[in-house]
Amino acid sequence: MATYNTLQDRIRVAKELLERVDKICSRQGREVEGRAKLCSKLRAELKFLQKVEAGKVVIKESHLQSTNLTHLRAIVESAENLENVVSVLHVFAYEGPDGQKQTLVVDVVANGGHTWVKAIGRKAEALHNIWQGRGQYGDKSVIRQAEDFLEASRQQPVQYSNPHIIFAFYNGVSSPMADKLKEMGISVRGDIVAVNTIIGEEEEDEDSEDKERCVEEDREEENEDLVEEEEEEEEDDDDDSDDTDLMHTRVDRDTIVASLAFPTEVKVDVCNRVNLDITTLITYVSSLSHGNCHFTFKEVVLTEQAAQERQEKVLPRLEEFMKGKELFACQSAVEDFRVILDTLGGPGEKSRAEALLARLKVVPDQPSERTERLVMSSKVNRRSLMIFGTGDTLRAITMTANSGFVRAAANQGVRYSVFIHQPRALTEGKEWRAAPI
Repeated sequence: MATYNTLQDRIRVAKELLERVDKICSRQGREVEGRAKLCSKLRAELKFLQKVEAGKVVIKESHLQSTNLTHLRAIVESAENLENVVSVLHVFAYEGPDGQKQTLVVDVVANGGHTWVKAIGRKAEALHNIWQGRGQYGDKSVIRQAEDFLEASRQQPVQYSNPHIIFAFYNGVSSPMADKLKEMGISVRGDIVAVNTIIGEEEEDEDSEDKERCVEEDREEENEDLVEEEEEEEEDDDDDSDDTDLMHTRVDRDTIVASLAFPTEVKVDVCNRVNLDITTLITYVSSLSHGNCHFTFKEVVLTEQAAQERQEKVLPRLEEFMKGKELFACQSAVEDFRVILDTLGGPGEKSRAEALLARLKVVPDQPSERTERLVMSSKVNRRSLMIFGTGDTLRAITMTANSGFVRAAANQGVRYSVFIHQPRALTEGKEWRAAPI
């Protein structure tokens, strides 16, 4: 009966988590990257539990408590408690200390990319034992994982600031481990519990890795296409033996030293330099952006942009972002902008262009070293390399409507600090043959 009740509870939790993921996306007002992956993992858990319910799989009650659902719930709860969630289960590539290419799964990326969260559902006892070298072979302690997060974050700056890292513990963390994480510069969320010195024979931990692996073996026999917990994904082949010189201690779960919530404010160094891409220069001066959007043009793309402008004006967003910042544009962007203006621009657009260019500091093309390593393609052309590369060298945020280049560069491992907006074309010279609406 107890097993049945536990099973029904886990099935209920899995269904609720799927609904909560949808609510997270609704609250953000946009699709959260990685949502499909997270939902896929939850559905796999639900499918497995329903097989157990149908009698197709027989497992012990203790195994029901050790499913991936604990970790997945921690991810969902973390996302619910953070603002501006960009992605979940995001994989970042970085170079390890030995120069080898590595990947790191960040459970939740929030605050526009400035915050990385690792959600940890395992019990404080198991985490503490692994840290002290009393885990299973191949276990990787939270402290070792923290080192990986720090190394990866240094190579993935957001607006030229390293992401702030939070380790969110949903089943507690020992006080010495929490202190070590804080010393490393990582924020801790969750209950911090005391530890006592071990006297006599050590008891077997209830949350041992053996039980988790038993669950995984049962699932493999059922050909479940489940992905292991992120803790296991990040394991290496060596025993974790950091801090083994510490006196062996045991977690005292009944003594909570502190309960820490997610930081309400994450300090971010604001970047006050802005680099304007040619698409931004055009959008800023476009007749569409200045109220002349009530037309049906001969060109479908212009009609679509006019409709977008009627629905959401782009200029206020640009002005708000540029306000109080130092504005730059590289030589290539300005020269090509002038050529396009001379060809397609109307009198009003040309006048606004001169006023805008007077506000900018035009600098020579100076692409950054990492930009020069990008491979040219249909989306990665020389002009874009000059514009975005110069912004990178200036440590400026590049304003752009060229999301195609941004994605293509990211696919090659180069992520630029950008402000992306909708595009607007030069339309003043085409209004005479457009139909007013």
